[in-house]
Amino acid sequence: MPGTPDGTTFKWFIRRQAALDFSWHFHQEYELTLITKGAGTRYVGTSVQPYQPGDLVLLGPDLPHTFASEPDPECPAEATVAQFREDFLGPGFFALPQFSDIAALLASATRGVLFSPAPARVQDVLAELPTLDSPAAQTICVLEALQLVSCSAERQAISGPGYTAGPDTALRSRIDKICGYLRQEHTRQVGLAEVAGLVHMAPTSFSRFFRRAMGLTLTDYISQLRVDTACQLLITTELPITEVATRSGYANLSNFNRRFRELKHLTPRDYRRAHRAGIE
Repeated sequence: MPGTPDGTTFKWFIRRQAALDFSWHFHQEYELTLITKGAGTRYVGTSVQPYQPGDLVLLGPDLPHTFASEPDPECPAEATVAQFREDFLGPGFFALPQFSDIAALLASATRGVLFSPAPARVQDVLAELPTLDSPAAQTICVLEALQLVSCSAERQAISGPGYTAGPDTALRSRIDKICGYLRQEHTRQVGLAEVAGLVHMAPTSFSRFFRRAMGLTLTDYISQLRVDTACQLLITTELPITEVATRSGYANLSNFNRRFRELKHLTPRDYRRAHRAGIE
C-alpha cells in the first residue's frame, strides 16, 4: 500500500502479503525495513539469515537483497518500509555536525545493518508512520527513527564484503533465477552442472560467475540455505537433531554439526536452547 504523497522526497509503504516472494533486487535508495508480522528468510549480499517480528534492517544503495517467507494463514507477512536517497533532506544535510551519528550509520549500510530486535522506541516511532497525514510529520518520523538507531550499540553488519553491488540487469535476472531455484531445492543433493544448466553455462564458467556475483561459492551458499532451514526447524519444532539435519539436506550428522557451528558459532542443541531462553 503506497504511502507517498506528491511532492515528497522519499517514499514509505506498508508491505502486507500472505507470503513474501523471493525477488533478488537492488535500488539506488537506502531502505529501512521493520518486520512487524511474520517470519522467514532474509537474503542480503552474501548473507542468508532468518528474520522475525521486531527486526529492523537498514540497507545501503545497490545492495542486492530480498525477503522471502512461506504462506501462513494465521499470520500474513507485514513490514513497514521507508526508502530514501542520501540527499532526500537536501545536499550535505547529513554532513552537518549534529547529524554525524546518522552519517556514520548510513556509511555502514553498504553491507546492511541489522537491529534484532529494534529498540522499542524505534518500533513505536515507525508504528506512527501510517497514522500521519502530513508529509512533514512523516519526514520527521523517519529522521527520528534514523537518529534513534544511530545511537544504538546493538547493531550487526549483515553481509560479507564479497557481493557485487548494483549488478546489471542480465546478472540480476540470472541470480534471481538461481537463488529462487536453490531456495526450493537446497534440502536435496543439488549438483553444480544442474544449477549451471539453469542459466545455460558450463560448470567451470558458472563457478566463476557465481563467486564473482555472490562473493562465495555455490557450496557455501547452499550451506547457508541449509543452516537457515535447520535454524527454523530447531526453533519451531521438537524434532531430534538427527531429523533436523536430514530435513535440512545433510545426510551426515557430523558434517551438519560442523557446518552449523561454522556459521552460527553454536552447536544446533545450544542454538535451540539459546533461542528458547531468549523468548521465555
